Amino acid sequence: MIDFFAHEHQVAAGPPPGPDLLDGVAGWGAVGTEAGPFQLVPVGIERDLRLIGQWMNDPAVAAFWGLSGPDGVIAGHLRAQLDGDGRSVPCLGVLGGVPMSYWEVYRADLDPIARHYPSRPHDTGIHFLLGNVADRGRGLGTLLLRTVADLVLDHRPSSGRVVGEPDLRNTPSLAAFLGAGFRLSGEVQLPDKRAAVMIRDRALRAVL
Repeated sequence: MIDFFAHEHQVAAGPPPGPDLLDGVAGWGAVGTEAGPFQLVPVGIERDLRLIGQWMNDPAVAAFWGLSGPDGVIAGHLRAQLDGDGRSVPCLGVLGGVPMSYWEVYRADLDPIARHYPSRPHDTGIHFLLGNVADRGRGLGTLLLRTVADLVLDHRPSSGRVVGEPDLRNTPSLAAFLGAGFRLSGEVQLPDKRAAVMIRDRALRAVL
């Protein structure tokens, strides 16, 4: 893990490769949680591809992410974000020094999802998965969703809302969003799924 964080420091220290549309995710730093210190670390393909590939090939994950297959499938998905215009940042969620989840923090108002719900400028979206089976079903998803939503609201003052779009069939994900203070805004038909639009409002942060 020392090597992991040494590499992370080198990546975070350099200038961003393109426009910073998400207010410096790489520099948001670690925060304390009930489960230990947590940090979002932007993905490095060479460093992280094997681990993310293992997670994406878990049948429980593949059913909703649709990225199972050889490394090239996952690498293409990651490169599309890393080489893009900066509207989406793929990250590892590192808890207590251990990479254990995958996150995509993205500009929902600049994403195709914006055509399917009443978006607002600077809406920030979240996709996530828990990598290890042992981490699922015990409230950790709820805890980390709230943590990441709080990170967004703390570091993106222009963003008044955090948005999720879980598949309606993914009951554990829906429960995690609701438990983390998101409200169900509606249902939308996307090209690859029927999704619940989940929103956490900055204005209601203190009471949800």
